[in-house]
Amino acid sequence: MYRAPLRSRRDDVDPQGAIERAHALGLCGFGGDRDPERLARRVERFADVPDGSFVWTRDAAGLYWLGRLDGPYFYDAEGEDVDLVHVRACRWLTAPIVESATPPAVIATFGRGGRNFQQIHDPDVGGQSARQWEHC
Repeated sequence: MYRAPLRSRRDDVDPQGAIERAHALGLCGFGGDRDPERLARRVERFADVPDGSFVWTRDAAGLYWLGRLDGPYFYDAEGEDVDLVHVRACRWLTAPIVESATPPAVIATFGRGGRNFQQIHDPDVGGQSARQWEHC
C-alpha cells in the first residue's frame, strides 16, 4: 500500500494539473528533484513496487482516489509542464472515495503532509483498500 501524492516538489506547479493528467492518462508518479542522488533512489524504489500494488492520492478538493499500478516505470517528458515525469501506468477508480470510507491509515499518512511516494505501514490498510477496490 502506497501514498502517491501526484504532487510536484516545486511550489510553482499547481498540484491539480498533475492529478488531472494522471487520471486522464492512467498514470501514477512524481516529478523531479534537485538532488540527483535522492531522485535516483526515489525512482528505483518506485520502479521496484510490484504491479497490482494499491496506491492512494488526494486531489485539491481533499477527495481520495484509489488506483493500482499496472506497468513498468518510464520517463514521460510530456508531463514536464505539471512536473509528473517519473511515472508508471495505473488503473484509477472512476470516482473518488469520501474520507469516511477511506482507510484511517491513508488519512493519517496524508495528514502528515509531504510530497513523496511512500509506503503506508499498517497491517489493515491492504485489506481495506482491496475491499474498496472490489466495492467500486
